[in-house]
Amino acid sequence: MDEIPERLVVKPSWLITQLSVHARRLVSDGFTAAGARGYHYRILAALEEFGPASQAQLGRRCRIDRSDVVAAVGELVERGHVDRTPDPDHGRRNKVTITEDGVRQLGRMDEVLDRVQDDLLTPLSAEDRQTLTRLLGRVLARHETKGGEGR
Repeated sequence: MDEIPERLVVKPSWLITQLSVHARRLVSDGFTAAGARGYHYRILAALEEFGPASQAQLGRRCRIDRSDVVAAVGELVERGHVDRTPDPDHGRRNKVTITEDGVRQLGRMDEVLDRVQDDLLTPLSAEDRQTLTRLLGRVLARHETKGGEGR
C-alpha cells in the first residue's frame, strides 16, 4: 500500500471501505456477465431459503427499499425466475415464489459468488477466511442490534 498515509491503513473502517469497493465491483461484473443483479440474488436466496413471501417481507429480509423490490421482482418475473400472484389471504398483497428456473439461476449466481470470494480472498487460507467471516458477522450483528445503524 505505497503512497497511502499510515493513519489510514491502520484503520479497519478504511480498509473495509476499500475492500468493499473492490468486492462490489467484482460481484457486479460477475453478475452482469451472468445477466443478473445483486438484488436478484438476494431475492432468489431469500425465497429459496424461506419460501414464498410478500414483496414487503422480501424487502425487510433482503434489506432492499420497497420500490427497488417491486422493480427487481418485476425483472425476475419477466425472466421466469419467480412467480408473483395475488395473496389469497390478503387482497392487496402479492405472494412471490421462486420457480425451477429461478433455482437454476440462483445456482449459477452462487457459482459467480464463489469465484468472487476466491478472487477477493486469495491471500487468505481457508481458516483465515472462516475467521474473517465470523469476525465481520459479529461486528455487523452488533451494529444491527443497535437499531439498524449498520444498515
